[in-house]
Amino acid sequence: MGRRVDLFLVEMELVSAFEISSGVTERRQCVIVRVEDDGLVGWGEAPADSQPFYSYETSETAFYILREFLAKPLIESKSPEDFLRRVQNVRGHQMAKAGAEMALWDLEAKRNGIPLWKLLGGVREEIESGVSVGIQRDVSELLRLIASYLDEGYRRVKLKIKPGWDLEVLRAVRRDYPELALQVDANAAYKLQDWPTLRKLDSYDLLMLEQPLDFDDLLDHSVLARMIRTPICLDESIKKPEDAYKAYRLGSCSIINVKPARVGGLSNAKLIHDFCNGVGMPIWIGGMLETGIGRGHLVAAATLPNVRFPNDISASRRYYEEDLVEPPWELSDGKIMAPSSPGIGVEVLEERLRKRSLKHFSIS
Repeated sequence: MGRRVDLFLVEMELVSAFEISSGVTERRQCVIVRVEDDGLVGWGEAPADSQPFYSYETSETAFYILREFLAKPLIESKSPEDFLRRVQNVRGHQMAKAGAEMALWDLEAKRNGIPLWKLLGGVREEIESGVSVGIQRDVSELLRLIASYLDEGYRRVKLKIKPGWDLEVLRAVRRDYPELALQVDANAAYKLQDWPTLRKLDSYDLLMLEQPLDFDDLLDHSVLARMIRTPICLDESIKKPEDAYKAYRLGSCSIINVKPARVGGLSNAKLIHDFCNGVGMPIWIGGMLETGIGRGHLVAAATLPNVRFPNDISASRRYYEEDLVEPPWELSDGKIMAPSSPGIGVEVLEERLRKRSLKHFSIS
């Protein structure tokens, strides 16, 4: 029996709308990749959304690239690294590639009978979780949300900011929570000439300022990094391992938020991790509203030794009333346990997956 690949374009309704500087998300789309081989099934997720606001990739483009250019190499590949070699002539489309590559990682871990995080080289059996809080209609609603997340056990809060929703918000949060582990994420909402405002963030004792400037920029971030004390963390600007090297050489940041899907999968995430570890630059693992399938890959990546900050890996119920996996990912004392079962460590509810699917493609 040969290998079979299934692609599912899925839409999931969020528990509540999530707003960042570039737009609001109420329903989340992604592409789920299923690879079956020798009676084992590997799962991956390309978490590109329906709108090109975070990235030029969308759920529809990811589905198309996977179907037309990646599915055949996925059938023929012997390993995740072999797959990436076969598709290196496909420029960009990192999330689409990641969905396929991650499915091969899950399959390989199951073939070896070990959890994915152990195959990847993880060193910890539990990971620290933070929570990302979107832009709210007013400060009082934000403070209410922060209180509820702290009651749930989250150990770090990340606030989304944009011009006009920044200094006043931080003043209110720091007034109520002077000792809270706090960071902010601008999602590229500012320009270098906004440095006087960004310098004022220094007074709020932040863990980091994430992606303040353009989503493709490395140069202006290196200038800003010399103008403010708050550590700069890059997210959107790091699309592949070479970007991490350039950011280090330029001094564009002192921390990197590694989103495995954004950089092309777990293999590239591991390369960035290893490089940053070698030069003394800490990383942490970010998320993109993944379902429990993609979340399993994030948990595995977060067990790596150079992950030095709480991660944007929340419990399933943070975003979805009904996740696609059993058991759902849960938080305990601010942490998520790395699973002991082979692969990503959770079972995919295929009937629920198919009900949430807008389209399906299969090849063998």
